Amino acid sequence: MAPTSHAATTGATAAGGGDGKSYRSALTLLASLFFMWGFITVINNTLLPHLRSVFDLDYTQTTLIESVWFIAYFFASIPSAKLIERIGYQKSLVTGLLVMAAGALGMVLAASIPSYGVTLVMLFVIASGITLLQVAANPYVAVVGPPETASSRLNLVQALNSLGTMLAPSFGAYLILGRSVGGTAKADTVLTPAQRLADAQSVILPYVLVAIVLVVLAVVIARFPLPAMGSSTSRAAKADRKNHSLWKHRNLVFGIPAIFIYLIAEIGVANLFVNFVSQPNIANLTHEQAGNYLTFLWGGMMVGRFVGSAIMQKVRAETLLAVFAVGAFVVMLVSVFTTGHVAMWALISVGLFHSIMFPTIFTLGIKGLGPLTEEGSGLLIMAIAGGALVVVQGKLADLYGLQTSFLLTAACELYILFYALWGSKATHALPDQQPVEAAE
Repeated sequence: MAPTSHAATTGATAAGGGDGKSYRSALTLLASLFFMWGFITVINNTLLPHLRSVFDLDYTQTTLIESVWFIAYFFASIPSAKLIERIGYQKSLVTGLLVMAAGALGMVLAASIPSYGVTLVMLFVIASGITLLQVAANPYVAVVGPPETASSRLNLVQALNSLGTMLAPSFGAYLILGRSVGGTAKADTVLTPAQRLADAQSVILPYVLVAIVLVVLAVVIARFPLPAMGSSTSRAAKADRKNHSLWKHRNLVFGIPAIFIYLIAEIGVANLFVNFVSQPNIANLTHEQAGNYLTFLWGGMMVGRFVGSAIMQKVRAETLLAVFAVGAFVVMLVSVFTTGHVAMWALISVGLFHSIMFPTIFTLGIKGLGPLTEEGSGLLIMAIAGGALVVVQGKLADLYGLQTSFLLTAACELYILFYALWGSKATHALPDQQPVEAAE
């Protein structure tokens, strides 16, 4: 039914059952994975305006690139879960990193040709590797430790993901946009065929560096003594799950579309940010300059997760989620109906309000699922495919204007508010799985 392997969740509880130092070391290592997939995902935000110039794409074709990235979450989640069940948690993490490295090297091939089609395929490969990591890592962090601080804990680790997203725009702006004619020219500059070829090849160095880091990280994880999984626990939980239904849990039923819709909002803002602030009536910047401002968007997300993690020690997660949803809705309206630097900084500030949304919705969605936790986690990870519908905003931008298209984002924030106020309330709560001792 669901794509998440029980092995992943069992591994988390196994870690929780061992000594604190053991699972804290494992979480520290997993935090590096959160950093890397955040870093690589956000490189796309500088890659998209770059490819738009290289291949002379309209907004629909540009956002299709990101849609292919998130379609991978839908198609790769179930195979990822089966792979984890077959070869184990640790080998699956290594495999995911190597798949990502292979995709990064494939981007070198795509840039050398250059080819829009090969670029789409290689981005799908990289995203499939990230999916494999996400299917295991998010539920791992959520179930380790006390259930009442799950949202706080996942927000804290996701802050490392945001650190990666904050640093990536500067990396992309310097090594991709800053080394290309299209990236340093004013908006709507028409490139010659020779300039397009040179610009396409400017992505070779960044992706070679990314591939090297991913291989090194794969070697480190392969040698790290992660807690082993307990097969007996897997069999027992499988029998227990037959007596329960996922669809009786309101927090999960409404949480799946909440993740799906949130991703439309987050990815739409991030992917169209550079083009938005480059417009003459907004900030009139080059793509390289706009890429540097993207750092503030992701930096706000990192700060929000650290602050949100601390606040959730005393404030209910759903209450804080509602407050942040209202804030996001307001600043999106400001972005749509104003111009100049006011509109630009309003769009930047949405990163702060988006910060806690994914990890908080995720932990609220699996709350009270008990032996159904891994299935619920898998469905929530599949919902990340909602990012693929950013192509809808691209179409709206082509038809009605880029600024007007952000009304779609504002509408998404209203659903998150609904989920925080009513949809997240847990029903038919089941007893949590008991932790088991980690194997030697």
